[in-house]
Amino acid sequence: MAISVTTLSSYLYCQRKLYLQKVLGLEEVPKKAIVLGSVRHEVFEKINNTEQGIIESITSSFNEKDILNRYKQEYSKILREVIIKNKGMLKDVDLNQSVAFNKSWPSVFEEALARAENVISFIEKHGIYGKELWQKLTPKIISELKLESENLKLVGVIDQVAHYEETVLPFELKTGSTPKQGVWDSHKIQIGAYILLLREHSKKEINNGFVRYLDSGETREVVMNPFLEFKINELIEKTKGLLNSKTVPSFCNNKNKCSACGLKESCYNEAEINKLIESKWG
Repeated sequence: MAISVTTLSSYLYCQRKLYLQKVLGLEEVPKKAIVLGSVRHEVFEKINNTEQGIIESITSSFNEKDILNRYKQEYSKILREVIIKNKGMLKDVDLNQSVAFNKSWPSVFEEALARAENVISFIEKHGIYGKELWQKLTPKIISELKLESENLKLVGVIDQVAHYEETVLPFELKTGSTPKQGVWDSHKIQIGAYILLLREHSKKEINNGFVRYLDSGETREVVMNPFLEFKINELIEKTKGLLNSKTVPSFCNNKNKCSACGLKESCYNEAEINKLIESKWG
């Protein structure tokens, strides 16, 4: 049985919540932050599909401002389309479309700026445009890349992968708070797992990946080492054990996590949990 990489992160965050969701089938009520995060992820997924068209449209008549404006126009269009598509979900959490756009645009603009600067830098070095620019551009950025490994017993969808001539680098995009140093433990596990998946599929020596915190605009590096690899493999086995267990894990000892959890009412309702267990196991 392959374990999803996000499930490993969920195990680290709260084993009980993971069990209630994956084993007992409870669903968390969407919150504003989660819905906005979902919108932004969908935008970043669609961005990848426009990259070739944007780059091939760039001619020698374009200056730096023209290139950035080309990205901004395309990305703002994508963001509006995604918001309209998800208007029902936004309404459910009392978010109007203009507020959703204003809250999402800063991180989308940062992505437009980063990609435009990458293209501008490449043009300055090589002096090529249009289709030739697209063919030779490095790094090429692929979004929402799904990988699976029977050997690792893992499956995951990487937010972004930057393809260079000699290596590939995974990037995970995160909303929410940014730690003072490094990355959150669950994010380190996630990027580490993606590094292992990419190593196996690309046959290249990949030793680092990155977490991009969208709300702060900061990007933090994660370096693979034997200790992290061991921890990931150990976590895979522990997660499999939890998902196959008939015993509900203990409560989380972090009350801050509990206060923000959409399952807290059910989680502390012993009668409801016992009823779910009875229904599941008999």
